[in-house]
Amino acid sequence: MSTFHSKNATLFNKDVEKTTWHDQTFWSVRAKRDIMAKQLPEWETLRDHASAIKKHTITHLADYLEMFSKNLETRGVIVHWAKDAEEFNKTVLDILESHKVKKMVKSKSMLTEECGMNDYLMSRGIDVVETDLGERIIQLLHQSPSHIVMPAIHLKREEVGRMFEEKGISKEIGNYDPTYLTRCARYHLREEFMGAEAGMTGCNFGVASTGDCVVCTNEGNADMTTSMPKLHIVSMGIEKLVPDYDSLAVFQRLLCRCGTGQPTTTYTSHFRQARPDAEMHVILVDNGRSNMLADDDHWRSMKCIRCGACMNTCPVYRRSGGYSYTYFIPGPIGVNLGMLKDPQKYSDNVSACSLCLSCDNVCPTHVDPGSQIYLWRQRLDSYGKADPMKKTMSMGMKMLFNSPTLYTTALKFAPLANYVPEALTHLQRLNPWGIGHAKPEFAKKSFHELWNEGKVK
Repeated sequence: MSTFHSKNATLFNKDVEKTTWHDQTFWSVRAKRDIMAKQLPEWETLRDHASAIKKHTITHLADYLEMFSKNLETRGVIVHWAKDAEEFNKTVLDILESHKVKKMVKSKSMLTEECGMNDYLMSRGIDVVETDLGERIIQLLHQSPSHIVMPAIHLKREEVGRMFEEKGISKEIGNYDPTYLTRCARYHLREEFMGAEAGMTGCNFGVASTGDCVVCTNEGNADMTTSMPKLHIVSMGIEKLVPDYDSLAVFQRLLCRCGTGQPTTTYTSHFRQARPDAEMHVILVDNGRSNMLADDDHWRSMKCIRCGACMNTCPVYRRSGGYSYTYFIPGPIGVNLGMLKDPQKYSDNVSACSLCLSCDNVCPTHVDPGSQIYLWRQRLDSYGKADPMKKTMSMGMKMLFNSPTLYTTALKFAPLANYVPEALTHLQRLNPWGIGHAKPEFAKKSFHELWNEGKVK
C-alpha cells in the first residue's frame, strides 16, 4: 500500500541530480558531526549526562516552570501561559494590538510554525517578517521549512537568485554568487529591522534558576530582532527548560556539534529582562506536550533539543526530502512528534524509516527516534492504520514459523521461485518492494539440508 510519503518521495526522486545533491549535502553535515564527536573523549558521557538532565527536568516540569516564571517576573518580564496553538496565537495578537504593532520581525522558531502563527497574524493585518536567511527565503517563496535547522537547504543558489531578482532584492541579473546574494539579503532585512515595532524570538533553552531565555543563531538576527524594536516576545515550548547554567553548558557543547558540525553557534544570546524603556513578554506553550509526557512508550521525544542530527543521518530523509512528510517537522523526530500529535492523521510517516537506527546513534539526548518508530509500528493496527497486505503476510509468516513441518516443506520447494520471470517481481501493485530491488536466487539446497548431510559445520 502506497503512503503519502512514498508518493511524495517518488516525485522528489524524479530529479535524480537534485536528489543526489540533497543526499550528499546532508551526509557531509553528518560527517562533520562525527569529526566533532571524535575530538571530545568525553562525548558519550556528555550524551548520557544530557539525557539524564532532560529526563530529570521533564519529570519535574511543574517545579521548574514555576521557578523559571518567577525569576522572569521579578525582573518585570510578563509571563503568559498558552494551553494550545489557538491560545498562543491569540496571546501574541493581543500583545501586538495593545501596542498598535503593524510589523513584527522574528528570528527562527519552529514553535510558531507548529502553531501557524505567521498566517494567523498576517490574515489580521500584521506583517510578520522572518529574519533568519533560510526562513526569509522560504517565506518569500511561500514554502515551509524542509529541515528544522537549515530550512532552505533544499534550494540551490540559482533558485534563490532568481527569486531575489523577481522580488527586486538583487539587482545584478544572473549573479548567483552566495556572498552577493547574502549581502543583498542583509540590505533587504536591514530596512525591515528599522521599520519593525516588535520583535519575536524562539528559545533554544530556558534556564530555570536564572530566568534566561537562551537563543542560538549563526547570523545574529535574534540580537537585531531584540535590539531595534522596543517590544520583545519570546515563544517557548515548556519542554525547553534546563535547571541551571551547569546543565546549559552540557547542551551548548552538544547542540551545534550535532546539528551543523560546528564547535558552537556564532551567537549565543541570553535574554532575561527588557532593556530600559522596553517591554519583554514570554509565552510558555503546552500544545499537547503534557499529553506527550503521559505516554509511557514515547515520552522520550520530549527530550529532543531540535538539533536536526537525526535528519542529517537518515537515509530515507536524505533521499526523499522534507516535503515528502505530512507533519511540519520531517525526518525521524518528526515521525514521532506527528504520531504523538495525531496518530490518525500522521500515521503515513511511520513507513518512512528503514529501522537502520542511525538516528539513535547520533541523537545527543538518547531520544532514540528510530526505536520509537518501531514501537509506533506495533500500534498501527490498533489505530486501524495497518497495511492489510502486510497483516496478511505477517499472519502467513507466523503460521510458517510456528510449524516446523510446514517450514521445512516450504524450504524444499522455495527454489521453484527462481523460475518466476524477473519482470513479474517489479509490478507496483503486486510487489512494491520489488521496485528497485533484484529478485533473490534461492539455493538448490537449504542450510538445514546441508547441515543434516554434514556438509556445513
